[in-house]
Amino acid sequence: MKIKQHLGFISMLAIAFTACQQKPAETDNFLENEIKNIEAQHTLQTDLIEKSGKILNPRTIDEKGNIVYVPIDDWTSGFFPGTMWLDYDLTKDEKWKKLAEKYTEDLDSVKYLKWHHDVGFMIGCSYLTGYRLCKKPEYKDVIVTAAQSLSTRFRPVAGVIQSWDADRGWQGERGWECPVIIDNMMNLELLFEATRLSGDSTFYNIAVSHANTTMKNHFRADNSCYHVIDYSLKDGSVRNRHTAQGYAHESAWARGQAWAVYGFTTCYRYTHDKRYLDQAEKTLNFYLNDKNLPKDLIPYWDFDAPEIPNEPRDVSTAACIASALYEMDGYCPGKNYKELADKILKNLSGPDYKAKVGENGNFILMHSVGSIPHGAEIDVPLNYADYYYEEALIRKRNIENNQPFSFVNE
Repeated sequence: MKIKQHLGFISMLAIAFTACQQKPAETDNFLENEIKNIEAQHTLQTDLIEKSGKILNPRTIDEKGNIVYVPIDDWTSGFFPGTMWLDYDLTKDEKWKKLAEKYTEDLDSVKYLKWHHDVGFMIGCSYLTGYRLCKKPEYKDVIVTAAQSLSTRFRPVAGVIQSWDADRGWQGERGWECPVIIDNMMNLELLFEATRLSGDSTFYNIAVSHANTTMKNHFRADNSCYHVIDYSLKDGSVRNRHTAQGYAHESAWARGQAWAVYGFTTCYRYTHDKRYLDQAEKTLNFYLNDKNLPKDLIPYWDFDAPEIPNEPRDVSTAACIASALYEMDGYCPGKNYKELADKILKNLSGPDYKAKVGENGNFILMHSVGSIPHGAEIDVPLNYADYYYEEALIRKRNIENNQPFSFVNE
């Protein structure tokens, strides 16, 4: 099937996803309350930024509760601008649109970044979200250029996009040659969109090659996924199956499972290749059926962490899973994925995980984990947890209003 035909399924799937259903009043109240909370926190957050006279990009808080800001080449730099776009979509308030444009356009030079793979996160969450909502033509050019930069990391012998430079920083100590992390599945949407926007099938073909190779090599027999697969640049063979942020090489790092579920669901949206949806479901089933998943569906940072139940939870994983579940619900009728997502959102919105206004560094959600092996960002808010939480809220709202699952208005 031709690329154009594959991408034509996107509109069809979005329509098919919107099954007619009554919108209960309690859902209206839930969303209204969450939107009010988000606006209150983000008003405090952006007031601090605007008063500084600088464009600051909040990522988390430090051990003293101070807000940590990151430069534009940090892998998380697209999430806060992205949440401004999501705020605009939730409220239609021009205030958030103007801030979204300001913070997004500060990332313009990221489109040339070639020394790591995360331009998909950085440009996808900011520029691509903005383009979908406002169709600014200059954003299209940034998206395509960023996809070109990401494509320079494609290693044709192995058939994958290399995640990290093996000789850079702590990665250089591991002896890796071509490390590929499961997180990279989240960057493929940028490539699929670049083909749709430019007509150049090169990006699509790279994304499919990477997804296929990841599906072949990244998963265990129980359909949990490894964090890092190290490939040989000479012959494409697997040299190592490791972790960087999980408890152990053979453990199931929680957020890695979320990246896999979300990433392969996205691949199905663009290709209509059922193998991708099947893999997303298999990994989701591992996630949901693991004996160490708490009843509230907010996982510990690693399913095999040694001190469960006295291990930190990872809210960022749950937010990402919830967002993916709303999309999966449209592709898998009768499996009640929406009900699961609703349960996760309800729990995330409760006092155990949602911060009070004015606390938590003005981030929405508490209790995420960055990397315990690196001693970094343990039991703190993280901007990507907030991003996927808001995205999940929008998908929930749209489903219940008989609109496409996403905030995309194509």
